[in-house]
Order: sequence, then structure tokens, then C-alpha cells
Amino acid sequence: MNIQEIVNALEHFAPLPLQESYDNAGLLVGFTEEQEATGALLCLDITPEVIDEAIERGLNVVIAHHPIIFAGMKQLRKDDFVSYCVMKAIRAGVALYAAHTNLDNAYEGVNYALGHQLGLKEMRPLLPNPNYNGHGSGIIGRFPKPISVPAYLHLLMDIMDCPMIQHNRYMSSQQIEWVAMCTGAGAFMIDEAKRVGADTFLTGEVKYHEFFGYDNALLITAAGHYQTEQFSIALLERILNNALPDLPTSCTSICTNAICTTLRNNL
Repeated sequence: MNIQEIVNALEHFAPLPLQESYDNAGLLVGFTEEQEATGALLCLDITPEVIDEAIERGLNVVIAHHPIIFAGMKQLRKDDFVSYCVMKAIRAGVALYAAHTNLDNAYEGVNYALGHQLGLKEMRPLLPNPNYNGHGSGIIGRFPKPISVPAYLHLLMDIMDCPMIQHNRYMSSQQIEWVAMCTGAGAFMIDEAKRVGADTFLTGEVKYHEFFGYDNALLITAAGHYQTEQFSIALLERILNNALPDLPTSCTSICTNAICTTLRNNL
């Protein structure tokens, strides 16, 4: 099978028009009809180590959630991280593909993947796409039964293997039933979560000043960019296994999270 068939399968599930205007999803390096696929390595981020892993496993396609090429490139230099990854892939004949905000905004995409992990029901887009029925930004869903805030925070840490969760103040009597979320850098949807009556909003990153003004009205939780999007790797595998069962796929064994957390007790 050629790489175009892989591209078609991914973009059938998450059409490129679903991506945000600033994004750069799609085939970043490689050919389509001309290049036969030996298999795909699936990851969150493309790094030199991930490309090496693909080469070692005999896989000539790397499919990531985050695009390695985001802004325009004016130079290809070995001392530049992005350039080095691109040159390494080209030399090895490895194609690079990214399914980013189009996969975030797709029905049963990245947000749904995390929602299923948390056990949410009745999930739907937080902000529906008016041009694509069923798709949209973020999701909102509910727990079968309301749970306390401490129980909710412990659930997040257990499911996402988080050493800590950032959140605003809350009342001890507060219960969590309706959960709105936008994985990754999704703080721009906090007000939408409040507008639809969610009890909490979950994302990966929230700036300091964005926590203000919601105490006792909306529990804002930031669990980490990598942590909230890590399940996109298994999601990519499910998409390809369902559409192209004969394509060899493998999830990376490398944790590409660039942010380290050191707790006082671990020093």
C-alpha cells in the first residue's frame, strides 16, 4: 500500500478542513502515490529518537499528533531541532504526517479519547462546527453519578498519571457531574464551558491570570499538555487498524513529554 492510502484513511476520520487556521496538519515530509509504506510508527511528538525508532523497526511513516513543521522554514540547519528532524527523515526515506487540530476537532477525536478514559457519558462537542455535523471544538460529557472535587482530582491523576493538577479554589460541598474539556492548550474555551453550565473545565495548560474569576462557579483544572493528549497515540492506532488492517502499526515506546516535574520529596 502507498502512503496516499494512509493519508486518505486519516483524513476520512479527521478531514483537514477541521483544523484551525493557524495549524499545519497533513503530510509534512514524503511522497504519496510514489512511496510504498512499510508501516507506521505513531507518536505525540516527532523527535530524532522517534525517527530512529521508526528506522530500527523498519517503518517508513511516522504519524504524530503535533506537527514538527509549524511555522515557515527559511533554513535547514543541523543545529536547529526542527531542521535536524526533517533532514533526518528525508535522508532515511521516512514520511512525516501530523493529525493535529483536525483530530482534536473530529467526532470521536482526541477529546473523546480522554473522555472515554474518564468514563464520561453523553459526550458532544462543546462548540459544534456549523459546517461539519457532529464535529466541533472540545467536548462536554457527564459522569453517571456526581463525584466530589477531591475524588475528581484523584481520578484525573490516576487516569493521566499526573504527579499534580493545577486548579482554582472550590467549595468543599461542590460536586462534579458535567465535565467540559479541550485537551492541550485549550484555555480559550473556559468561558464556553461556563456558558453551557459545566461543573469543571479540563485542559492541559492555563495561564496564571486565566484562573481568576471562576471560584465556586467553575472548577478549572490544568493537567499538562502531554498528559491530556497522550491517548491520541492509541486513537491513531485504532483509526488505522480499522481502516487499513493490513498496515503494520506500532505505538512509540518513547515518552516525548518535554516538561519534567520534580517534587520536593524526590530531590
